[in-house]
Amino acid sequence: MASASSTTGPKPLPKLPRLDLTAPHTFTTPIKRIHEGTDVSQFLTSLAYRDIGIFILQLNHALVPRQDENGKIHTFSLPNAPSSTPSIKALQELLKTVETYIDEAPPDPGPRRFGNVSFRKWHELLEQSMEGLLGDGPLANTLKAGHGTARQEVASYFQGAWGSSQRLDYGTGHELSFLAFLGCLWKLGYFNDGDSQDDGALEREIVLSIIEPYLSVVRKLILTYTLEPAGSHGVWGLDDHSFLPYIFGSAQLARPISSPSEPTPLEGSVRGAPRPSAVTAPQQVEDYRQSNMYFAAVGFINDVKKGPFWEHSPILFDISGIKDGWGKINKGMVKMFNAEVLSKFPVVQHFPFGSLFSWEQDPTAPTPTQSVHMANQPIAAAAAAAPASATGTGAPWAQATRMPAATGPGVPYSRMPAGPSSGSLGARPQPRDNRSPGETSTEPQISVTKAPWAK
Repeated sequence: MASASSTTGPKPLPKLPRLDLTAPHTFTTPIKRIHEGTDVSQFLTSLAYRDIGIFILQLNHALVPRQDENGKIHTFSLPNAPSSTPSIKALQELLKTVETYIDEAPPDPGPRRFGNVSFRKWHELLEQSMEGLLGDGPLANTLKAGHGTARQEVASYFQGAWGSSQRLDYGTGHELSFLAFLGCLWKLGYFNDGDSQDDGALEREIVLSIIEPYLSVVRKLILTYTLEPAGSHGVWGLDDHSFLPYIFGSAQLARPISSPSEPTPLEGSVRGAPRPSAVTAPQQVEDYRQSNMYFAAVGFINDVKKGPFWEHSPILFDISGIKDGWGKINKGMVKMFNAEVLSKFPVVQHFPFGSLFSWEQDPTAPTPTQSVHMANQPIAAAAAAAPASATGTGAPWAQATRMPAATGPGVPYSRMPAGPSSGSLGARPQPRDNRSPGETSTEPQISVTKAPWAK
């Protein structure tokens, strides 16, 4: 007799669990736990890491186009009107209020390349308004949990989402803090007024109607106060400031799925999607940036950087030549996020841990080994006592995205610049299209995603 698992089809992706608020729960003020590179390996076995991964994949899967029983394909674009869902609408109003503080803290006219000091005044206005921002409407009712102590915990992530007033910078660590803020609200049941159907409608609203407006405010802050990139790899990073729009934007263009339980596609594109190479054409970027998060992020790069795209954004340029569609790009972006955001000390060192995103060890996580990737962390390289291994940690989202535990590069280089360069990019060997039968390609690969789940 066939087992139940063999007849019920694929299981849906796990979702971030909501708290049972009828049971006792002790909220705590989040504190810093990652003090040096060796602490990152412990973070990768924590409950917080597990929950971040589940939430990312939950949101990502919701953005993938759907094909209904009649064969009609439904895609999900950025909305052009406010949400009618009370919880979503309240956060949209909160973001609009935060944006108005820019008018109250105009940039200092003094000459400086990066980091306008008026950003500190903007931060002061934000901090002074925290009680009102989180103390009204649906948010106030949700954050009353634990006699008000939930508000203090959630506020820590909200405050951490807006760059550093000391360093006058903004980067993917701050973006991660905003994701955790939304994750806290999800756990507290804040979004319970949304669409209860299990088709990802609520998650889509969170991404398209909250995360993208948040990114819009952040981009205005960057332009207004010329904020320094935080934790950036410079020209060899994916983006100076953000990562999430590339994950969710590529999911918007992936191959359609026919049911909520179908896994996220690992290759292919929805019919009518722009080719990945369209990101190198400014006019096509302008055409799609109002509807797609990936193109909106590239459009912002075009707003602030001049010169050939392949020269100032070589990683995005290389990715634009992938032939297997947006599903392949989405898969690579998830792996790269794990390697370049969650596994990097300069990015996660400021992430605080409380009761909702806990430093406690995930009981299902295997004991970590000292991987080649982890050996490159600050201090860890000198302090490592364990032998180098490629085993790494078994991230729950690795299984969810069907990514086996194996080493290797992530998204492959597949494009070469259109002309000579004054930098190192122009010195790369051209790809060989006239190989002899059986000859192995010597085309270079991106080596930044040495995550254990990279394939």
